Amino acid sequence: MHGSYRIAPLFVVLALAGATLSFAGEPAQDAKPVSEIPPSFTQQTQSFDYVRRIEMIPMRDGVKLNTVILIPRGAKRAPILLTRTPYNAAERNMERYSAHLATVLGESDVVDELVLNEGYIRVIQDVRGKHHSEGDFSMNPPPHGTSLNPTNLDDSTDAYDTIDWLVKNIPESNGKVGILGISYDGFTALMALLHPHPALRAAMPINPMVDGWMGDDWFHQGAFRALGIGYFLGQEATRDSSEKWWSDHFDDYESWLDAGSVDEMARRHGLDQVGFYRKVKAHPAYDSFWQGQAVDKLLAKEPVSVPVMLVGSLWDQEDIYGAVHVFAAIKPKDTDHDKVFMVLGPWFHHQERLDGSAIGPIQFGSDTAAYFRENLLRPFFDHFLKDDAPPADLAAVTAFETGTNRWERLATWPATGEDGKIPARNASRSVAGGDPASLFLQPNGKLDFSRAAAAEPGFDEYVSDPAKPVPFLPRPIHMQGEEGERNWQTWLVRDQREASGRTDVLTYTSDVLTTSLKISGAPVVNLVASTSGTDGDFVVKLIDVYPDELGRDPKLGGYQLMISGDIFRGRYYQGFDNPKPIPANEKVRFRFDLPNANHVFLPGHRLMIQVQSSWFPLYDRNPQTYVDNIFVAKPSDYRKAIIHVFNSGENSSFVELPVATHQ
Repeated sequence: MHGSYRIAPLFVVLALAGATLSFAGEPAQDAKPVSEIPPSFTQQTQSFDYVRRIEMIPMRDGVKLNTVILIPRGAKRAPILLTRTPYNAAERNMERYSAHLATVLGESDVVDELVLNEGYIRVIQDVRGKHHSEGDFSMNPPPHGTSLNPTNLDDSTDAYDTIDWLVKNIPESNGKVGILGISYDGFTALMALLHPHPALRAAMPINPMVDGWMGDDWFHQGAFRALGIGYFLGQEATRDSSEKWWSDHFDDYESWLDAGSVDEMARRHGLDQVGFYRKVKAHPAYDSFWQGQAVDKLLAKEPVSVPVMLVGSLWDQEDIYGAVHVFAAIKPKDTDHDKVFMVLGPWFHHQERLDGSAIGPIQFGSDTAAYFRENLLRPFFDHFLKDDAPPADLAAVTAFETGTNRWERLATWPATGEDGKIPARNASRSVAGGDPASLFLQPNGKLDFSRAAAAEPGFDEYVSDPAKPVPFLPRPIHMQGEEGERNWQTWLVRDQREASGRTDVLTYTSDVLTTSLKISGAPVVNLVASTSGTDGDFVVKLIDVYPDELGRDPKLGGYQLMISGDIFRGRYYQGFDNPKPIPANEKVRFRFDLPNANHVFLPGHRLMIQVQSSWFPLYDRNPQTYVDNIFVAKPSDYRKAIIHVFNSGENSSFVELPVATHQ
């Protein structure tokens, strides 16, 4: 109709205008996504009872180390407790994220009560090259400025630089720092004592890694701790320790038998790519590589300027060697008797931070770990780190006496008799018959404090077969999961009756004791033996045999509790730095120390000595044919050997016991 009009469809109009139409539910063609995550986020923590700071602390070479700082809310002039670790500082303090410091710390920290109740500032730092820290990681780096470490950096310099930053940048502190740690963290605590920062006023290395060849993580007196290569993988395959060990048998015993040599097992897991494994493989003997980084030897050359409390575990399945040997190295320098202390407790590795009432079925009558934390750890740090320096009534050595289950305060270690001396031995320490400090192996499986008269044949015999090595735990040996962890923690106190029933284990047993027998210190093995091979290992175990029946705890009737035991690689019979073939079928005296003990064999109990030639797969198999490097032994090198252990006359084998007065 003329004069009328029609409205064009809306989409036509919009199209002519260049607009883009968007219906509900349909995105515009040129729209951009909008992030719902802000450029930065500030956690609202005003209600928390602590302040958590994350700092990247610069070292002298410019590398920055990730550091977690926990400050109790309202802290003033508070001491600082520092731990340097390869085990992820962020996770150590963030297992449970909470507004409450008690929940954050949980039971994972041995000093949690000092932080919660005494207002200490807690600092945990990733070591160089691990997790969120910059730089390059190396396992237990040797001291700087040596042929083993030509740089000017090590854990002592990193500790110094960290402490320097902390006291200058935490206004809530009183400028006093204590350093502590367990295992690897104990190693870093010890390294801080080399040329220490003036603000470092106390150190507590707990179960520290000290000498990886002599008796801590990697070897024991020449025998390689084969299961340790899984640790190499976890620590060095990746910065964040995300690479995990895999298995191909449920029974680890079968896995290792199938692999044959350590190097073949390492190859199957790609460990030829890992730096520390290559170093270990290249240095199977106690050469300058190991001697030059043994921390007890390093500290023996330094003055003692920082008070230190060394803490050791009597059944430490990982680092049983270190604490006692550092104490022996530095205690003589403590001329004022106010800087060097030691604690020995009835614990497995790192049990000091947990419940210490028992290991497996062996009960101690009280929570010994709680006693340590309240009566030894706390007064030590309070005295040396607090401004008011409350008194600390600390003995030079505080040791738990197993058997009687009581704490002792001692002036020295090993514990002494009433006259202040260890019971006498002659100058050569080879003890004549009748000396109560010598326990002689005798014919017919007897064990006595006197030497047996010469008799034929004069020895006991067993066949050591590398194809059927003696397991260190009852099979199947499965080290994964919670059960595997429990087995690992408790294997040193496991009943030894299964081993004593094997034909390749010699067992010697004393008469029933009518009086108590106390030992304090390291038993010393004098094993006179021969082998039809040209190399071999010897495991010697000192065991407390419980009465056949016990009314209070029937399951412990006849229990065979290992008090001290260790392995010795026979090729080192003329020196740990001097491997030699063993002359076949000739008598050789193998002399070596067992780990320290502080134990009372009670009336009604018996003493036992067991001798064997393998502890598998914790320790690698000795092929029993001399090869230059057992890591790369070929299948044809592994051969049976006939072992003779001599037990009468001039050739009697014996164990020197560090007998002490029992009060």
